Amino acid sequence: MRVTDGTPGVRSVTDSAESMMPSKQLSSKERRKVCTSVAGELVIMAGTVMLAYYFEYTDTFSVHVQGFFCYDTAFTKPYLGPEDSSAVPPVLLYAVVAGLPTLLITITETVLFLVQYTSKEFDRSEKTVAIGDCCYLNPLVRRTFRFLGVYIFGLFTVDIFVNAGQVVTGNLAPYFLTVCKPNYTALGCQQALRYISHQEACTGNQDDILRARKTFPSKEAALSVYGALYLAMYVTCVVQAKGTRLAKPVLSLGLMCLAFLTGLNRVAEYRNHWSDVIAGFIIGSSIATFLVVCVVHNFKGKLLLSEESPAEPRSNTAMLSMGRVESPLEKYIASQNHITFAEVT
Repeated sequence: MRVTDGTPGVRSVTDSAESMMPSKQLSSKERRKVCTSVAGELVIMAGTVMLAYYFEYTDTFSVHVQGFFCYDTAFTKPYLGPEDSSAVPPVLLYAVVAGLPTLLITITETVLFLVQYTSKEFDRSEKTVAIGDCCYLNPLVRRTFRFLGVYIFGLFTVDIFVNAGQVVTGNLAPYFLTVCKPNYTALGCQQALRYISHQEACTGNQDDILRARKTFPSKEAALSVYGALYLAMYVTCVVQAKGTRLAKPVLSLGLMCLAFLTGLNRVAEYRNHWSDVIAGFIIGSSIATFLVVCVVHNFKGKLLLSEESPAEPRSNTAMLSMGRVESPLEKYIASQNHITFAEVT
């Protein structure tokens, strides 16, 4: 039932809303495109997860065995124990890298959606985004899932790049000879320049030795800088509220500082070389920049409020705005109020 005010010639609230909302009916061809696109993205994501799993938890890809020189001081640093005893243990790192962006992006998108929902401009925009014949998503859900989905995809991509580099190079950790425990007498190491290349030279714990052969690039450095840079770019591009001109760079630089300290801790505990950490920083920052710029387009989408309006309201607006020049300040204020929540992918 449609509610009217009883006055002849006045359209109902429902009619007015329907006239302002553009039709989103999809043809059969468009529905097939949507289904194909979604299926392709799911296949890519599943393949990425499976590849990361095989690198991380199976021995499908064997690590390259790199040799060493006898008494090489670059690999005789003390071994400070397993990764769990580190100042930045893997459990803490993975929890922060996965949980902090998820929490911050969800809260930010919810706040921006509520601000837009309470504004008058939201009454003229679409409340839902059609993704199929019978499936509709709230703009808040769509944006949140898209940004978090790209972020999670990037996490697995970073993991694959890092594991591939570690498997191919087999670079030795600074504490390698400490856990390797080679028998220098049996190996004939009367001279320090003798090069040992066979795998049987080590007599220590095999798990520690295998871990000491997988250091380049540093996974901890790559994951930390990826999460920090992605989140910093998100905050900088999305949050446009007044009073955040100083808060945004402080938060962004704080996140980058934490990532830098993570890499510094890896070197201080003799778990990685400087080259390992720098390579990890390059991989993480490159993947984060690529995804933000080329995939989510700096977290911006097509403005709903800039879409074509009905002919009558447009003509009336044009008549009212004749002979008036909009100042730069008014343009800036208007751009701050038009927050978008739907994108075209």
